[in-house]
Amino acid sequence: EERLYQNIFASHFGQLAIIFLWTSGNLFHVAWQGNFESWIQDPLHVRPIAHAIWDPHFGQSAVEAFTRGGAIGPVNIAYSGVYQWWYTIGLRTNGDLYTGALFLLLLSAISLIASWLHLQPKWKPSVSWFKNAESRLNHHLSGLFGVSSLAWTGHLVHVAIPGSRGEYVRWNNFLEVLPYPQGLSPLFMGQWNLYAQNPDSSSHLFGTSQGAGTAILTLLGGFHPQTQSLWLTDIAHHHLAIAFLFLVAGHMYRTNFGIGHSIKDLLEAHIPPGGRLGRGHKGLYDTINNSLHFQLGLALASLGVITSLVAQHMYSLPAYAFIAQDFTRRAALYTHHQYIAGFIMTGAFAHGAIFFIRDYNPEQNEDNVLARMLDHKEAIISHLSWASLFLGFHTLGLYVHNDVMLAFGTPEKQILIEPIFAQWIQSAHGKTSYGFDVLLSSTNSPAFNAGRSIWLPGWLNAINENSNSLFLTIGPGDFLVHHAIALGLHTTTLILVKGALDARGSKLMPDKKDFGYSFPCD
Repeated sequence: EERLYQNIFASHFGQLAIIFLWTSGNLFHVAWQGNFESWIQDPLHVRPIAHAIWDPHFGQSAVEAFTRGGAIGPVNIAYSGVYQWWYTIGLRTNGDLYTGALFLLLLSAISLIASWLHLQPKWKPSVSWFKNAESRLNHHLSGLFGVSSLAWTGHLVHVAIPGSRGEYVRWNNFLEVLPYPQGLSPLFMGQWNLYAQNPDSSSHLFGTSQGAGTAILTLLGGFHPQTQSLWLTDIAHHHLAIAFLFLVAGHMYRTNFGIGHSIKDLLEAHIPPGGRLGRGHKGLYDTINNSLHFQLGLALASLGVITSLVAQHMYSLPAYAFIAQDFTRRAALYTHHQYIAGFIMTGAFAHGAIFFIRDYNPEQNEDNVLARMLDHKEAIISHLSWASLFLGFHTLGLYVHNDVMLAFGTPEKQILIEPIFAQWIQSAHGKTSYGFDVLLSSTNSPAFNAGRSIWLPGWLNAINENSNSLFLTIGPGDFLVHHAIALGLHTTTLILVKGALDARGSKLMPDKKDFGYSFPCD
């Protein structure tokens, strides 16, 4: 067991090395074969180049077709949004890109050395070190998320925001250039609101001092009118708040110092009132802490959900300058992240199923949430089955009916259902076009009046403008498409949940666990 934990730990460093190497390669190829410096001059009309195409099979016509974006030979156009990202965070020259590539290459090498080091007898961590959940959580919360978010805020405030205002801050001058005219004095004087005063004006041209302000941490809401992306000062404020939360969170769990909670005590205390729902979370701590598959399943489930949210937010709240005006790129990034989320979620259920086959101990988990879930798995599975069947018949039925009506030339006989609940939610957030007159879309509501001076103007303009995808106007087509997506999601969930809960056996085939891995299924 100890050897397994150590090998997994070492392979994590290998994984990090691969990631750093890959990101380094992205930077290197764009600096070498791309057109970053000319793209910066006109981000809306120059097409960004990902890399050259070296293909011996290209004839003259193919070479001509793929020579674009001001390149001398055939190239691939970048639809990944990296140009927009690097431009937003303050990179301006090919030299900057090479520096970044070298730095990531160095990190990659360090990761490989760390991987090798932790397999040496002197440096091998013991099992008890791996199973110290409280210490691990504290370090990951404050050290990983907290410190890195704080560092990112620092980069945005010291490099990216000055960069968006036409100042060039690098290693040689970042100690001389003050990100804010008064420096740190407002922080120590307690006048934090000064950092939000004098933000960039709506006529600000990104990358120049024209219309630029001096604020570094704001809450303007809405989008920068020229780049159609979130305000950089809002983003810096967001990361500072995240850093603060996680630095506090990293002190929550009890380790060698007598402060904080024990996770075991927290879990044991989670018992539904009246005892009617069993023993709640009793026994979960040891079950999770001793099962690598359970831990991996939880990690993958969290990551899958986060990746799906990333897809949604990159689309509706674009954070990078000028990425919103490139529709191909946004559709590609959305699809890319939802695909990845799907793969990761499938992995979460797969490892959950392996946990139930190999690591689940009925004595340890008597009458707690895991046991009760297994006890009424038939109800769970049949509800999911019912939902999938309902969605399947009704979505497909509506599509077929509407198609036939169009084919027969009577489009007025289509069944078109307005998504009234979704429209009501949009109206509550300030969209006026549906005429609901509720909460923020009603000019005499207290919420509307209270927020007018703080953040509302930018947000309300953004929501009611049709040039962005913040809150697209929705209608019957969206109602159908969303139910079609729900059909796919519920059917997938049904298959995965049934696979996990019936992994050891089902009513139809109670002795399934004795048949080995190669047996197809019931």
